[in-house]
Amino acid sequence: MALILNIETSTEVCSVCFAQDGKVIALKENNEGQTHAKLLTVFIEDLLKEKKLKVADFDAVAVSMGPGSYTGLRIGVSTAKGLAYAANIPLIAINTLQSIADGLVQQDKQKINQNAWVCPMIDARRMEVYTAFFNIENVAESEISADIIDENSYQKILDDRQVVFCGNGSAKCKDTIKHKNAIFVDDIECSSSYMALLAEKAFLNSDFVDVAYFEPYYLKNFVATIPKKNIFK
Repeated sequence: MALILNIETSTEVCSVCFAQDGKVIALKENNEGQTHAKLLTVFIEDLLKEKKLKVADFDAVAVSMGPGSYTGLRIGVSTAKGLAYAANIPLIAINTLQSIADGLVQQDKQKINQNAWVCPMIDARRMEVYTAFFNIENVAESEISADIIDENSYQKILDDRQVVFCGNGSAKCKDTIKHKNAIFVDDIECSSSYMALLAEKAFLNSDFVDVAYFEPYYLKNFVATIPKKNIFK
């Protein structure tokens, strides 16, 4: 049972929430992009004043770890590390794609086929996305990958089951992936509110990262130097 400060800056969304025992009690976010450096600490200060709290009152700080925007991740992680270090509280790192998937499942679980997989997508560039597959219990069914989307993407998976695509990278794929089992949900993007349950679970399991040495998951740089074959085509 914990009070956790959650930070999400991996895409154009700048989002902060406070969660008590996995339930959001305060939220502030903006999706205009290019504002993380200006807004993140302001959002945190505003919510601290609103709830009459200090950072030292929290049991942990959780941050979206990536993949995503290099600059956004750097700002979010450096802020989270600074807060955790100053308050001497643990740091939790949340998989950004799993957080998006959890947001979808929390909202639409009753509507999703029990055999379906969720495929959150983060926009990279052109027709490239950062993505992974999760079942409706939010357990990973694949590794995170950087995929260039075409009409044959995920054909084998889609032949076997429904796939629910979401996230800010899914919109550009809607006109390309035309399989009958492909479902696109437009209103699920990154939010610190989607981190709350995952962060609570991590806290209860003492799943913390090292405040001094933790780095964001910069998938794009890794893939750019060591290309991998897309096993889902």
